[in-house]
Amino acid sequence: MNRRDFLKKFAGAAGGFVLSNRTLEVSVRAKRPNIVLIMADDLGYECLGCYGSASYETPVLDELARTGMRFEHCYAQPLCTPSRVKIMTGRSNARNYIKFGEFDFKEKTFAHVMKSASYDTCIVGKWQLKGLGASGPYDAGFDEYCLWHMEDVDAPKGSRYRDPKIIQNGGLLRNLEGKYGPDVFCDYILDFVKHHKSNESNPFFLYYPMALTHGPFVPTPDSPEWGQDVNNKKYYIDMVAYMDKTIGRIVQKLDDLGMRENTLILFTSDNGTPQVITSKMKDGSSIDGGKGLTTDAGTHVALIANWKGTTAAGEVCTDLVDFSDFLPTLADAGDASLPKNVTIDGRSFLPQLRGRKVNPRDWIFCWYRRNPSDTLYRFARDKRWKLYGGGDYERAGNLYDVPADPLEQNPNPGSDQAAAARARLQTVLDSMK
Repeated sequence: MNRRDFLKKFAGAAGGFVLSNRTLEVSVRAKRPNIVLIMADDLGYECLGCYGSASYETPVLDELARTGMRFEHCYAQPLCTPSRVKIMTGRSNARNYIKFGEFDFKEKTFAHVMKSASYDTCIVGKWQLKGLGASGPYDAGFDEYCLWHMEDVDAPKGSRYRDPKIIQNGGLLRNLEGKYGPDVFCDYILDFVKHHKSNESNPFFLYYPMALTHGPFVPTPDSPEWGQDVNNKKYYIDMVAYMDKTIGRIVQKLDDLGMRENTLILFTSDNGTPQVITSKMKDGSSIDGGKGLTTDAGTHVALIANWKGTTAAGEVCTDLVDFSDFLPTLADAGDASLPKNVTIDGRSFLPQLRGRKVNPRDWIFCWYRRNPSDTLYRFARDKRWKLYGGGDYERAGNLYDVPADPLEQNPNPGSDQAAAARARLQTVLDSMK
C-alpha cells in the first residue's frame, strides 16, 4: 500500500489522531510560509510609483503594495555593505562591521536561522562580501547560490549586466556572452521555485539581493541601445523598469504554481538612489539621490510586504522598521529560534503583517562608517526627530526635524518639542555606546 492509499484508507478512522511523525511534520511545514526577500541595489523610496514617484514605471511593485502592505518608515544603512551586514545578522554595524566589501563569517545570518528550522536556503544576485571564496555563501548558511562578485573587492569582478561573470554553486558559468545578468539570476530563481513545487520538500527561504539598479548606467535588453557600450544616467529609468519586470516574472511563477498564499514576499532596497540621479514626484517636488549620505535620501527605503490571504490588501503601516528587524521577522514567520548568546538589535514586524496590534519600536539607531579610516556617524531617530551623537563624531550633537528639514541644513531647532526629543534620543545614544 502506498502512502497516498494509506492516508485515504485511515483518514476517517484516525479523526484528530496524528498518524505518524511524518504526517505531523508535513502539517507543521504547511503552515510555515516560503519566504522571498528581494533587495534592490541603490534604489530610494522615491523611485516607486506607490511612494509617489512620477519618474518611473513600477507596475509590479505598485500592485504588490496595492494588494499587500506598504511601510512608510523603513530605514537602511547609507551604503550597500553596511546594509547587507545588518540585514543578514539582525545586528547593528557597531557590533560586527569590518569594512566595505567584507563580512565576519563568525556571525550567524538569517540563512543560518532559517536553515536551523528546516528551511531550504538560497541566495541569488550580488554577493560582494569578501572572504572564504566559493564556500562563502555556504558558510553564511545558504544551501545553494548563483552570484556575481564572488572575488575580493579589488579583484576583477567582471560585469553584472551584459556578458556577466557569475559563479554558481562553486563554478564559473560559461557561454554567457550576450546574456544579461539579471535574466540569468531570475532564471535560476524560477528553477529553484519550480523545483520546490514539484518535490515534497521543506519550505524555502530565497534571498535575492539584486544587481539592479546599481551603476554603471547601461542599456537593458528592453532599451533601444541594448548591446551598445554606453554608460549614461538616462538609462537609470530603463534599469528601474527592468528591475520591476524581473520581480514580475518571479511573482507570476509563484502565481502559476499556486504558491502565492503560502509565500511571503518582501521587497526593500539597500540604500538611497545614486547622488547623480534626480527623481520627480507626483506632488511636483523633486528628490536628489542620497546614496552614501546619512540624510533621509540616503537611508529611507521602500518596504513592501505581500502575503496573499494573510496580509490585508492596501494597508499602509507607519511603524518604524530598521534593517536589523528583518532577521527576527523571518524567524518569527518560520517558527525558527534566534541565535543563542548573541545580541539581536531587531524586532519582528510580523505582527503588523498579520494585522495584530503591537507595540512598535520607538527609535532606530545607526552606526555608519564605510572603512575604519573614514568618518563615523552615530545617530538615533524616530519618525520626526534625528539626533547625532556627541563627542568626536560627525555632526556631533545636532538635532534635526527631518520632515521639515530633510537635507539637515538647520540643526538644533529651539522648542519644547525639540528639547524633549533631544533628551529622549540621547538616552538611546547612551545605551548604544
